[in-house]
Amino acid sequence: MIVEKDESEFLNKLIQYRRELHKYPELSMKEFETTKRIKKWLKENNIEIIDLPLKVGVVAQIKGKYEGKTIALRADIDALPINEETGFDFSSVNSGVMHACGHDFHMASILGAAIILNEKKSELHGTVRIIFQPAEEIAQGAKFVYEHGVLDGVDAIFGMHNRPDLEVGTIGVKDGPLMASVDRFEIDVIGLGGHAGMPHDCIDPIVVSSQIVSAMQAIVSRNLNPFDNAVISVTRLQSGNTWNVIPDKAELEGTVRTFQNDMREKIKDLMKRTAEGIAKAYGAKIKFRWFSYLPVVDNDPQFEGIARESAEELGYKTVYAERNLGGEDFAFYQEKIPGFFVWVGVQGSEEWHQPSYNLKEEALTVAANYFSNLAIKVLDKWNLTKIS
Repeated sequence: MIVEKDESEFLNKLIQYRRELHKYPELSMKEFETTKRIKKWLKENNIEIIDLPLKVGVVAQIKGKYEGKTIALRADIDALPINEETGFDFSSVNSGVMHACGHDFHMASILGAAIILNEKKSELHGTVRIIFQPAEEIAQGAKFVYEHGVLDGVDAIFGMHNRPDLEVGTIGVKDGPLMASVDRFEIDVIGLGGHAGMPHDCIDPIVVSSQIVSAMQAIVSRNLNPFDNAVISVTRLQSGNTWNVIPDKAELEGTVRTFQNDMREKIKDLMKRTAEGIAKAYGAKIKFRWFSYLPVVDNDPQFEGIARESAEELGYKTVYAERNLGGEDFAFYQEKIPGFFVWVGVQGSEEWHQPSYNLKEEALTVAANYFSNLAIKVLDKWNLTKIS
């Protein structure tokens, strides 16, 4: 289902959108000008904007001629605190801010899908809500928008992330877990400081911390089922300030990733128990803090087949979507309603979050055509089968 106009003209339009968004990136919850641009383009394309009290972010909708269910397409809109090094004439003009994760691509693509759907609304059995969501990079945006009612009446939601390692014209599809949960931990190890030459009079928090770091690695290999997937990474160990003094305290910080939501609490308890046990053996104490960030992106299997069909009937290639230990706040939507998240190939030069990150813009129409076709097919299927 290709938009009924010159395809190169449509691509050029989406490229213009993407490049303008790329040139003026904004950080999470500060996407004020981005919001204005999206609203402007929606109005220019006669797409209805839903009036919601959002200071950043936009929600639009396309109501079909025929009654039916409501689905949502979601694009994230925030950028990263990175200095751009691409050298493009549309490089970021906002110092220290860059669309280094391709959210500019997501916005332009989903806007393109909205344009196509708006032109096809006389054939549409239901409603498609378009969510331009802020603050994905800080894992707050999905919660922010659904607390303002964007999911009210929505039966399912669909989203994507670009993949630089996939060729243009490729869609990665997989049901079940796709992106990992994200949790953060902090551990304070409290010992007894003193002279470095007299360690017997001290409780060395550095030694205790080193034992804790080593023991944390055995949690995954010896306490969890080998068929479960988890990563525990200690990313900061900080203690002391000079060469001849054993400090009183050490601080550890890191992250836990898993593809099983039910493992998160178990891992937390095992980590706390392990740290407390080691500290007690040395006569030290710990303070353990846990911060839950994101659940698993877990794709509803009822959409796996139609997600593939929607790509293949357009002539696009589908591949098995490789799981990724990065996090995505699309997972919060999936805790509320059924959802499905795919990879879209952009044949990029770099991986996400790199200062020279770039992508092939021909992928814009691929994503736009794919998501408009997916929306139509899901609503048609529900209309014909009356899936509840």
